[in-house]
Amino acid sequence: MKGFLDDANYSIGLLDEGTNLGNVIDNYVYEHTLTGKNAFFVGDLGKIVKKHSQWQNIVAQIKPFYTVKCNSTPAVLEILAALGTGFACSSKTEMALVQELGVSPENIIYISPCKQVSQIKYAAKIGVNIMTCDNEVELKKIARNHPNAKVLLHIATEDNIGGEEGNMKFGTTLKNCRHLLECAKELDVQITGVKFHVSSACKESQVYVHALSDARCVFDMAREFGFTMNMLDIGGGFTGTEFQLEEVNHVISPLLDVYFPEGSGIKIISEPGSYYVSSAFTLAVNIIAKKVVENDKFSSGVEKTGSDEPAFMYYMNDGVYGSFASKLSEDLNTIPAVHKKYKEDEPLFTSSLWGPSCDELDQIVESCLLPELNVGDWLIFDNMGADSLHEPSAFNDFQRPAIYYMMSFSDWYEMQDAGITSDTMMKNFFFVPSCIQLSQEDSFSSEA
Repeated sequence: MKGFLDDANYSIGLLDEGTNLGNVIDNYVYEHTLTGKNAFFVGDLGKIVKKHSQWQNIVAQIKPFYTVKCNSTPAVLEILAALGTGFACSSKTEMALVQELGVSPENIIYISPCKQVSQIKYAAKIGVNIMTCDNEVELKKIARNHPNAKVLLHIATEDNIGGEEGNMKFGTTLKNCRHLLECAKELDVQITGVKFHVSSACKESQVYVHALSDARCVFDMAREFGFTMNMLDIGGGFTGTEFQLEEVNHVISPLLDVYFPEGSGIKIISEPGSYYVSSAFTLAVNIIAKKVVENDKFSSGVEKTGSDEPAFMYYMNDGVYGSFASKLSEDLNTIPAVHKKYKEDEPLFTSSLWGPSCDELDQIVESCLLPELNVGDWLIFDNMGADSLHEPSAFNDFQRPAIYYMMSFSDWYEMQDAGITSDTMMKNFFFVPSCIQLSQEDSFSSEA
């Protein structure tokens, strides 16, 4: 993953009470229509502050280590660093991005399950000692290249042991942990804790019951070998909803009190990623081509509007080789909204949405009901902050969408109350008065 080291000069528009996210999107749709119709993101950083407050209110006993690969844009990393989160990094690039912000090595963990030797050496060089491991080969690499490593044994959970065929899963079995502890003792590697991960796709929060029980077993097992364990990482998998966070807390809080009580010296951490950023970013894309097809060509479960009515295939200027890359491996969790105004009684047609590559994999939405759109119209996708702001493929000369950051004054005050202390970030704010058409001169930085 290429980082955003060259994009540090971003700016954040402070919106007064008369201006909201919809106004900002309207302004940039207008501007991009005039200047080339490229796709663009709008990031509402106030939502990240709200997510952090929500986390502190519900699971204050668990320290979040934000998963950097989820969204490594500089504004996101800087605001989270100022809020005091830790960072879970998968590569040298990610560790360097976080270090640029002055984050101490103690607040960085190296979580890649398959580590390059050069990157283990880099972690050792900069003092990032905490890393995860789930097999003997990785343990030997760590032993040879990082003498001060503090290893968290990554154990598998019930939702991913023997999972779907074709899915690569990580995490060792409880049975194999004893062998790894024996190896670590022979290799003189310090084992300091346990990690597990419950997928956000797992709908059964009771998986945490078994995972925490297994983790306690590993802690007890490690004591037999003379290891002093002081950290438990409960992974990611947080969807971002307050309900899910409360539901998970309802299950794990009494178990933590029993297995890892306060005062035991065991630090509880987690790796939220999309929890923090998904709802904070909205993507606007432009329709670049349109095709009329027979309605019966659609095979999905969307209700047909009539066999004699047409259906439409729309091609957008962003797709799976750009901002929708995660669509290749998971379902899209956002519903497109039409930007232009249309009448409530306007007919809706079965439609599919595609990226610009003309590749059969580049299908964003298989079937949905939309009013008839024209080339040049805009579609808005919300909840696009996770796994979408990477460098795009070179396929067809795709351009990375511009990113425009904003925050309401009320969220800005909340951020101050939360203790944001980053001087660099403070310099990036500027005031946007209400009811103003943003021009290229006074708009947010288009290089973000």
